[in-house]
Amino acid sequence: MSGVKDIGADPTWDALLGGRVEILQVAQGYRVSVDAVLLAASIRADKSARVLDVGCGDGGATLCLAWRLLSAEVAGIDLRDDAVARLRESIAMNCFGGRVSAELGDVAAGLPVALATGFDWVISNPPYLPEGRTDLRDTPRDVAIVETVPLERWVAFMAGCTRDGGHLAIVHRADRIDDVLAALVPHVGDVRVFPVWPHAGEAASRVIIHARKGARGPAKLCAGLVLHEADGSFTAKAKSILEDGAAMGVS
Repeated sequence: MSGVKDIGADPTWDALLGGRVEILQVAQGYRVSVDAVLLAASIRADKSARVLDVGCGDGGATLCLAWRLLSAEVAGIDLRDDAVARLRESIAMNCFGGRVSAELGDVAAGLPVALATGFDWVISNPPYLPEGRTDLRDTPRDVAIVETVPLERWVAFMAGCTRDGGHLAIVHRADRIDDVLAALVPHVGDVRVFPVWPHAGEAASRVIIHARKGARGPAKLCAGLVLHEADGSFTAKAKSILEDGAAMGVS
């Protein structure tokens, strides 16, 4: 281990992108899902870009993006010290040190002093449920999936960390698309919405949304991705993204 004191109880080493990335994550509770991997796959950025992952957790999107953009400077922030500690271990394991970092930070308190603003991309897989939900309180997954900061404030923080003309990218539940778009409108334009369907013919369960700070122009609904075949296996396109490391176009 890299000397971090608290990595949580009994974490496990797991593989992402078909074994191309290793991640240390909690054995029980909220674990990295396909959402974070898809978010990273959607980013089309210069290899030397500066990217911030807000609410990075154990680092699914952070690590996958670092693998995809071999010269990018990628930083992840999270309010949970054990998650930050695990991500630091993963950064060392994947030999990403020097250009990838993990910092303790709370959206409500502003950007950690160790980081500067003006990122080319600010991405996030934020908590999906509004603060009023109480049925999942006092579980290990609480902070990861239930908002402690209202979504509009979360998005405003992301925009504040982004340089003028830079990009924001969010993956969220499709049934909260109104909330996400309303939070984005004061800060960005050139919005691109990419739906993700569990199976062909079903309603989208997730949306990936890209937008550009300071831009103008109408929103665009992009071609989406079907995740599963009828038998539950990944579609060929989804498999190429999730297991083979292919990029996912959002345009």
